[in-house]
Amino acid sequence: MLKRSSRTLLSGSLLLFAALWLPRAVTADAADAAGTAAAEDGSAGRAITVFAAASLTDALQELTTLFDKTSGITVRLSFAASSALARQIESGAPADVFFSADLEWMDYLQARKLIDLGSRRNLLGNRLVLIAPSSSTLKLTIKPHVDLVGALGKGRLATGDPDSVPVGRYARAALTSLGVWSEVEPRLVRAENVRAALAYVDRGEVPLGIVYQTDALIDHGVRIVDVFPADTHPPIVYPIALTVGAHGGAREFVDFLRTPQADAVFVKYGFTPHD
Repeated sequence: MLKRSSRTLLSGSLLLFAALWLPRAVTADAADAAGTAAAEDGSAGRAITVFAAASLTDALQELTTLFDKTSGITVRLSFAASSALARQIESGAPADVFFSADLEWMDYLQARKLIDLGSRRNLLGNRLVLIAPSSSTLKLTIKPHVDLVGALGKGRLATGDPDSVPVGRYARAALTSLGVWSEVEPRLVRAENVRAALAYVDRGEVPLGIVYQTDALIDHGVRIVDVFPADTHPPIVYPIALTVGAHGGAREFVDFLRTPQADAVFVKYGFTPHD
């Protein structure tokens, strides 16, 4: 009798458990179905991934905060050298938007049919500057055959790697135009991106660096020694484009970056909106 009672109690417990659990399971399934339907009709929160040049860090962080609040779309930002980002996209990294610091790396992805050509736009301009630590008293005017080697003393010059990083490419073009590239090249610190070059100067590890004006303006540890004449290097242009197969919401973000509200933020950080 004891065994039969035990079995009856166990069976009753299982039935009670089933009665309690099954409605919850059905409710959970219904919630999943509702969530899927909401995602399909666009009513649920969406997320996109933006690969952007390191020099855009501060401006885009502010702009994505504004965009998130008004759009309901979450923007995930990934910053690095344009070269590194383009190669990651080529390798299959899940980016929805590519925002490059030069035309060449956008052309690189376009040639491989990895961007939506119809969405490509030239969005911003920038300037190239020579910087020193804020404590430096060095004065130097950038002109043909400028004595950069003399100004460096025993130190080195930091900029992006001219073989791949856009700021380094612009720097090489400018120094070549000024007739001093062959003298300066052996003294380069080839940084992985412009923010790394900026950090070398900020920490006083090198006496001089070549970065974008926008980077110099946000770092109180450096000062601008002089601005490179615009005719010493190709125009600094920041193109933007959707990647092939970009998720919903990416086009809205790119459109937002072309608004007067976004232009005002870019100008605040030293960029020039492109015509």
